[in-house]
Amino acid sequence: MLLSVNIFVSLDGVVQGPGHPDEDRSGGFDRGGWLVPHASGHTDEVVRGWFREAGAFLFGRTSYGLLGAYWPRVTAPDDPIAASLNTLPKHVVSRTLTDEQAGWGPATVLRGDLVDEVRRLKELPGAELQVHGSWQLVQALHRAGLVDRYRLLQFPVVVGAGKRLFPDGATPAAFTVEETTRVLPGGVVALTLTPASVGTVAAGEYAVDQGRSTPVIGR
Repeated sequence: MLLSVNIFVSLDGVVQGPGHPDEDRSGGFDRGGWLVPHASGHTDEVVRGWFREAGAFLFGRTSYGLLGAYWPRVTAPDDPIAASLNTLPKHVVSRTLTDEQAGWGPATVLRGDLVDEVRRLKELPGAELQVHGSWQLVQALHRAGLVDRYRLLQFPVVVGAGKRLFPDGATPAAFTVEETTRVLPGGVVALTLTPASVGTVAAGEYAVDQGRSTPVIGR
């Protein structure tokens, strides 16, 4: 299974609490809900497209709890997000969550080594193994080089504080931008990125060559 990270992000890289003021107040965060004024039918359609690619989900415990408290209440039969989340297999990374507490079936609690568990899941046949939210989990997957695709909706707002998708000290990486990337009406950017390298970033410099400013890569 291909592993994809699907996430909302601000111009300054913040991913914390996009959908509700009380979604995630950890660290004293008081700017939640910053996505909502910029959402539209166009962004909704992009997100619905993400979920149509899903075969299973991988969550951290916090995001699993937040989504599990909301989406089972969405019962409209034509909602592909609710249909996917409420019926497809879900895997929750937690050392303390019990099978009984998981509750939002079908769900499996992953208690072993994260890298080993995720590699095992990726070897299974099927459509995408998708991560939504789950900030700490995304950091760990990025460090391990396990993410095959990033889908981002970047909103035209600077939040100014909060958890960032790639915080200071994140593992260096370079990405290839896929053709599905586009700017939506209202200025939201739908980005699809494939990691080209994790752990290194190519460098270069500009030099004057025969009177012209020329980029030199790898010097």
